[in-house]
Amino acid sequence: MRVLVTGGAGFIGSHLCDSLIADGHAVVAVDNFITGRPVNIAHLRDHPDFTFVEHDVIEPLEIDVERIFHLASPASPEGYMRHPIETHLVNSVGTLNMLRLARRNGARFLYTSTSEAYGDPAVHPQVETYHGNVNPVGPRSCYDESKRFGESITMEFIRQFDLDARIIRIFNTYGPRNDPLDGRVVPNFIMRALHGQPLPVFGNGEQTRSLCYVTDLVRGLRLAMDSDVARGQVINLGNPDERTILELAKAIIAQCGSASEIDFGPAREDDPERRCPDITRARTLLGWEPAVELAQGMRETVAYFAGHLERERGAIVDR
Repeated sequence: MRVLVTGGAGFIGSHLCDSLIADGHAVVAVDNFITGRPVNIAHLRDHPDFTFVEHDVIEPLEIDVERIFHLASPASPEGYMRHPIETHLVNSVGTLNMLRLARRNGARFLYTSTSEAYGDPAVHPQVETYHGNVNPVGPRSCYDESKRFGESITMEFIRQFDLDARIIRIFNTYGPRNDPLDGRVVPNFIMRALHGQPLPVFGNGEQTRSLCYVTDLVRGLRLAMDSDVARGQVINLGNPDERTILELAKAIIAQCGSASEIDFGPAREDDPERRCPDITRARTLLGWEPAVELAQGMRETVAYFAGHLERERGAIVDR
């Protein structure tokens, strides 16, 4: 099967490409490298089943494919606050272009939305029927509101054109190939701990996140794409193992064997206090739930970032 992955050089997108190719699919990855990284797909460049197209999906794309995973978008606060207009456009115009492509090809479509669609939730854990508590003009609105728009227009293509599409709300995901500089809590904490630097915790650290290892997330995306009953559905994918930011900071310091301390700072505007998915729908429709425990996933992730530092040091020595 020929599969298009937009955002294919991103953290999740590159792992998805790996998984699809391992199962014998021909993959076309599209990325404009605003936040995607060439290093994430370097190992695939010469694979006979992998094609890379450097392209911004806010411009139309003509290609014959049978399935479209639409992951293109900055996804970290560092990324989307640095590129707010591009974030608005990729989740609006870019999503429209990919929906039109899916319709022209008769392709099955999966739109990756986000737990940010729930904003700072008043319902806990977050269930797909909850409409959210989002600030439409706040500093994070370029991401959460554009993702909500992407959901809305996807649903219109389902209703108006009977498009075979599904919407996945992704909760916090971590693992190898996270950009060390993208500002998300896990890479930020790990890199600082490996350098022996203080770990910044905003507010009192009691705000929570639920971290899903990337291979679990990719498995869920593929199950959703392959599932006929997921058609027209909105489905949460994430790990309901809820941890406080302070707890994560201490666990990462211990995992890294670091002497780093915790540096408390003022709370950030519109930063959600609690974030945890209700995954009943994923369990029921897809038979999916996460399998990788936090300790195991964190070992793999710390090893990746430790290797990244070694490669950086080697590059400096070689100069």
